[in-house]
Amino acid sequence: MSAPPITVLDATPGEAAAIRQAVRAADPAAITPTTRVAGPEHVAALVELLADPRVSGPIYDIPRPIDTTTIGAWVAESQRLREAGEALLTVTLDTDGRALAYSRYTVWPERSSAELAGARRADAQNSGQGAMGAARSFGFMFEVLGVRLVGLTAALDNVRSARVIEAAGFRPMGERESLMPGGGTRRSLYWEMTREDWLTRRRLFT
Repeated sequence: MSAPPITVLDATPGEAAAIRQAVRAADPAAITPTTRVAGPEHVAALVELLADPRVSGPIYDIPRPIDTTTIGAWVAESQRLREAGEALLTVTLDTDGRALAYSRYTVWPERSSAELAGARRADAQNSGQGAMGAARSFGFMFEVLGVRLVGLTAALDNVRSARVIEAAGFRPMGERESLMPGGGTRRSLYWEMTREDWLTRRRLFT
């Protein structure tokens, strides 16, 4: 289960309301032109994507077993949370209409904070596109959704994700316990970044 960042921020009522509205109104095509808000029409493509353990294996908060029932319920829950301004599930499609990647943004408006989980299809991994997509997603959270803090986790052995996260400038903060959707826990590596640090880094490296 997603959990808010360890660092606690307090948002004003106005800031929290603005974040909720930004989540409801956000167009993920700003990240990549072929990225869409996931809906019922994308369930089959998401099942195909996530059924590959090379994609879903390192991700702790995907519902299991991975089938049309569980993924359909996950998509529906994400749609409800989007209307509440608390989550956004996206899918990126290839030219054949297959799912190339997914991202799920979980947002805590009253804490001006967010978390991101996601993965790319196995045949699109290690191409350099994942790192660029992750950077666009980080910018999307800070600059479009308007949060001031992002926390990220990765499995202890997920070297590829850890490399992308640290290259983006996130600050390592040791480990934390992640709750699995079906019960139990998983120890995860943990990082945080503030919007101020993100904007400073963008000015320095662009």
